[in-house]
Amino acid sequence: MTNSANRQTRASQKRQRLTAAAARVLHEQGVERTTLADIAREADVPVGNVYYYFKTKDELVRAALTEHTAHLDELTGALDELPDPRDRLKGLIAAWVAGRETAARRGCPTGTLAVELGKRADGTLDAEAGAVIRRLLDWTAAQFRTLNLPAPDDLALTLVSAYQGMSLLANALRDPTVMTREGDRLLHWLDSL
Repeated sequence: MTNSANRQTRASQKRQRLTAAAARVLHEQGVERTTLADIAREADVPVGNVYYYFKTKDELVRAALTEHTAHLDELTGALDELPDPRDRLKGLIAAWVAGRETAARRGCPTGTLAVELGKRADGTLDAEAGAVIRRLLDWTAAQFRTLNLPAPDDLALTLVSAYQGMSLLANALRDPTVMTREGDRLLHWLDSL
């Protein structure tokens, strides 16, 4: 590998570290409380380097949303390997329940970011956060559609709303068992359809 290729690889890795760190820190602290220095520290990158890759905090928020999309795509891609759409939906619920400790501490990563961004005066990034949630709704509706169930978009809205609600309550009550109990209820609901 040439020196130029090595530099490009290192730069790409550094940018990815910053993106992943932004997603984590923004989820932990929120947009307003997070500084570029916080993200640099989490990524183990000198703070001056952050400005080379991201000129503003909004660019880092956008990168964090890209990271959330990548995680969602990774999850749904793995679930798409399952032959039965009902099993895919159950796998989605299982993934949500598996994240119960994080949900109890901080809520849903994308949902909490969407709520916070929706309160900003400039309103430029809230639609991008909404697009990540829309992506989950569309994937979920496709599963219900494959099951030939009536009103698949409404069923998807019910399921994703339940997840957002149980994440919010687990966080507000600091009780991860909310996720477990509601996850079990959602599994029974799926079996009843």
